[in-house]
Amino acid sequence: MRAIYSQTLYWIAVTFVLFPILVLLGIYMRTVQAGGLAGLDAWFYPMMTLHGVGMVGVWYVASMACAANVLAKYVAPSPAIGRLALVGTVIGVVLLLVCVFLGRFAAGWYFLYPLPFKGEWPAWAAVVFLLSLTVLGATWLVWSLDLLRAIASKYSLSQALGWHYLSGSGELALPPAVLIITVSLIASVAALVAGVVVLVLFYFELLIGAPSDALLMKNLIFFFGHTLVNLAMYLGVALAYEVLPQYAGRPWKTNKIVVISWNTVLLIVLVAYFHHLYMDFVQPGVLQYIGQIASYASAIPAAVVTIFGALLLVYRAKMRWNLASILFYLGLVGWAIGGVGAVIDSTISANVRLHNTLWVPAHFHTYMVAGLVFLVVAYFYHACQEASAAPESTGYHKLLAALLVIGAYGFFLMFYLSGAYSVPRRFALYPAELGHGAVYSGIAAAFAAVFLLGFVLYLVETGRRWLKAVQAA
Repeated sequence: MRAIYSQTLYWIAVTFVLFPILVLLGIYMRTVQAGGLAGLDAWFYPMMTLHGVGMVGVWYVASMACAANVLAKYVAPSPAIGRLALVGTVIGVVLLLVCVFLGRFAAGWYFLYPLPFKGEWPAWAAVVFLLSLTVLGATWLVWSLDLLRAIASKYSLSQALGWHYLSGSGELALPPAVLIITVSLIASVAALVAGVVVLVLFYFELLIGAPSDALLMKNLIFFFGHTLVNLAMYLGVALAYEVLPQYAGRPWKTNKIVVISWNTVLLIVLVAYFHHLYMDFVQPGVLQYIGQIASYASAIPAAVVTIFGALLLVYRAKMRWNLASILFYLGLVGWAIGGVGAVIDSTISANVRLHNTLWVPAHFHTYMVAGLVFLVVAYFYHACQEASAAPESTGYHKLLAALLVIGAYGFFLMFYLSGAYSVPRRFALYPAELGHGAVYSGIAAAFAAVFLLGFVLYLVETGRRWLKAVQAA
C-alpha cells in the first residue's frame, strides 16, 4: 500500500459530492428543452449558470489537486496553501449557491459585461456572484504561485521548461508531468490575473459608476475562462504522462519533441481564445486571423505528440488494464475527438454558422467530460487503489467504462446533431420551428442518465478504496 497525499483525499470527496449534482442539473436542462418539467422552466437560466460555473470550477480544482499530488513526488508544495485553496474553494461554492438559489442570478458562466448588472435578479445577487469569483480566483492564484514556487525550489525556469534537452544536455532528468504542469501553471497565472482585472473593473462600476469598454471586458473574460479550461485539460494530460507508463510497463520520457511541443503550447494557448470573438466585428481583423491560426496550431504540438506518444506507449505493451488505465486511454481519445470538433468550430467560415448553435457545447462537453473528467477520475481511482491495494474485477471495470462511454457519447451526439441542424444554444424552450431540437434534447437526457448510472457505480467502486485510503492516511 502506498500512502496518498492527504489533501488529495479531501479534493476527491468534494468532487464526488459536487459532480453528480451538476450532472443532474444538466439532465434537468435537457429535460426542460425537451418540453418536460412544466412549471420548472423558470429555473433554467439560473441552473445553467450554476452548472457552467460549477463544472468549470470543479474540474479545474480537481485537476490542480491531482497535479499537486504528482508534484509532491518531486518537490514540496505548501500544505498550508493547499488547505487555503480547499477552504477558499468551499467558500466560493457557498457564495455561488447563495446568489443562484436565493437571488436567481442567471448571467451564465461567462458573465459577459454588462449582463450581470442588467438582469431581472436583485443587485445583491450580482455582487455575491462577483465575490464568489473573487474568492475562487484569489485562492487559485495563490495556489498556482505556490506550486510554481515548489517547482522553482528544485528546478530553474529553463530546467522546468526542459530547455536543457534542446542543447542535448542530460544534466537533469525532467519528468514530462513536471514540464506540462509548469507550462500550465505559468499560463494559469496569466489567466487568473486577467480574471482579477475583470473583477476590479466590475467593482469600479459598482462603486463609482465608471463604465467599462465592453470589447475589452469580453477579451479579458474569454482570456480568463477559455485559457483556464484549456489548462485544466493539460493538467489532466500530465496525469496520463505520469501514470499510464506504470500500466504499460514502459517509460514515457521527456525528449526534444516533447519539450518543443509543450513550450509551443505556452505561446499558443494564450491567444487561441480569439476564436470566441469572431462575431465581434469591431475586434481588429488581425486578431481574428491570429485566433484561427492559433486554434489550428494548438492541436499539433500538444495533442498530436501526446496522442501518438500514448499509442506508441500502449502498442504491443503488456498492458495491465483496469479502471484507471482504461479511463486514461479513453480520456486521451475524448480529448482528441473534442479537439476536432473545436478546430471545426474555430474555422471562421464554419464558425459563422455554428457559433450560436449547440455545436459549441457539443465540442466542449466532449473534451471536458470524455477528456478531462475521464483523466481525473482515472487518477482518483489509481491513487485510491494504490493506497488501498483492494482486489479488482477487470470485467466489472469494463462494464463501468462502457456505461460511461455510451452515456457520454450518446449525449454528445445529440449536441452535435443539434448544432449541425442549426438548433441554437442557450434556449430554454424551443418554438415549433425547432421541434427537432426538443427531440434531440430528450434523447440527450436519457443518455446523460446512463452516464450518471455509470458514474454512481464508479463512485461505489472508488469510494470503497477511498475509505481505505483515508484510514491509511
